[in-house]
Amino acid sequence: MKKIALFLFVLGWSFSCFAQEDVKNTHENKVNFGIKGGFNASMYYIDEFKIKDITINEVQNNYKVGHFGAIFLRINMKKHFIEPELSYHVSKSEISFDKRGSQHPDIEPDYASVNSTIHTIEMPLLYGYNFIKEGPYGMAFFFGPKFKYILNSKSKLEFTNFDQEGIKEKLYPVNMNAVAGVGVNISNIFFDFRYEVGLRNISKSVTYIESNSDGTEEVANIIFKRRSNLLSFSLGVIF
Repeated sequence: MKKIALFLFVLGWSFSCFAQEDVKNTHENKVNFGIKGGFNASMYYIDEFKIKDITINEVQNNYKVGHFGAIFLRINMKKHFIEPELSYHVSKSEISFDKRGSQHPDIEPDYASVNSTIHTIEMPLLYGYNFIKEGPYGMAFFFGPKFKYILNSKSKLEFTNFDQEGIKEKLYPVNMNAVAGVGVNISNIFFDFRYEVGLRNISKSVTYIESNSDGTEEVANIIFKRRSNLLSFSLGVIF
């Protein structure tokens, strides 16, 4: 991603140097297109987490840096705009918790963790307003829904230090987030800051193999409902 960010910066710098006479026209176009790349940090809001008869109420989010790339169109209406995008995200995160829950406060905690590396194809549809649009400078806020498709075949989920064996999680392939953010542009180069809130549980099921007293085995469930929230920063070029 460092190479991608450097490429975008050089591309934008070169374009602005060799095409300064077209900058004004670029910002007055009815339709612009652009490319961008950046980094994200994700965390999970846990709605419900229960392992057998133990309810986990306290979860620690340990932030990890992911990355993404995107292309987009911007349909301009004076100071307003509509912006559909298509992006590919790799989001990483870790949550840790005391698997004893709060039932044994006098005993040393025994921590377990869930590591997630999730690959998604994402399609935001944003409405924006340019509250600064003067020559080569601009600043806008925007918001809207984002539709996400999780690539289960590429995503990786790890359950560490659990007492249960053979834990497997299935994710809902289609999800939705709400996005809000601010963008700043200087000529054809722009910076973008966003915050996303997950609107639905992404975990379809978490199962493990439980051994019975008679030696037989059966599939049991862990209740694990989580929503993905995300903070991102990107650097891009708009034409």
